[in-house]
Amino acid sequence: MKRWLPFPLVSVLLLLFWLLINQAIDPAQILLGTCLAVIVPLIAQPLQPLGYPRLRRPITLFRLLVMASVEVVRSCFNVGRIIYFVKADRINSQFIRIPLDLRDPYGLAVLAGLINMTPGTVWVEILGDRHELALHVFDLHDAQWWVDTIKRRYERPLIEIFE
Repeated sequence: MKRWLPFPLVSVLLLLFWLLINQAIDPAQILLGTCLAVIVPLIAQPLQPLGYPRLRRPITLFRLLVMASVEVVRSCFNVGRIIYFVKADRINSQFIRIPLDLRDPYGLAVLAGLINMTPGTVWVEILGDRHELALHVFDLHDAQWWVDTIKRRYERPLIEIFE
């Protein structure tokens, strides 16, 4: 089974999204969607050298995504306020380094996505063997607050989910 469907959940989701996008459940669309649901994961399998990630706590992932969505909206308002109402010479853009305990590549990828999605922050890189995250903050006032926030709100749940 794994030979033809290396990622069965992805195949099912592809078929469902195909039918949803086409807004039709007729035999031709089901056949075409099934073909795509089998072929696309087979073609993409070499891009997943580590295999399918194991989610140990899906409810924690759901809570993390909800919290991150709220954070994105809140940050949109804060960055907009800074852009429109704060003079450019009063904006304190800086890089900070955050030590990471998270080692799972999938967890790091989710962390990178969440940080890059949030206005006002940009994931720059993981620094060498030190396992530090270099982060650019649009308007930095308290570096320790950022370190504590990233570690508490994002890294700790991701360690529960992936490690």
